Amino acid sequence: MAKKSKGNRIQVILECTEHKNSGLAGTSRYISMKNRRNTPDRLELKKYNPIMKKMTVHKEIK
Repeated sequence: MAKKSKGNRIQVILECTEHKNSGLAGTSRYISMKNRRNTPDRLELKKYNPIMKKMTVHKEIK
């Protein structure tokens, strides 16, 4: 039988912060993985926002 293990890698959702404040319709979200042990705080990456057509800061949401 396969073991169920709670690994350190978890799946997180990243949401655009600039798009949320701009008032435009829709949302820009990405799914990524992070290591819970190495990065305990919230993840923040620059990703492409197709609605705004530029690179923006995406923060981890719960």
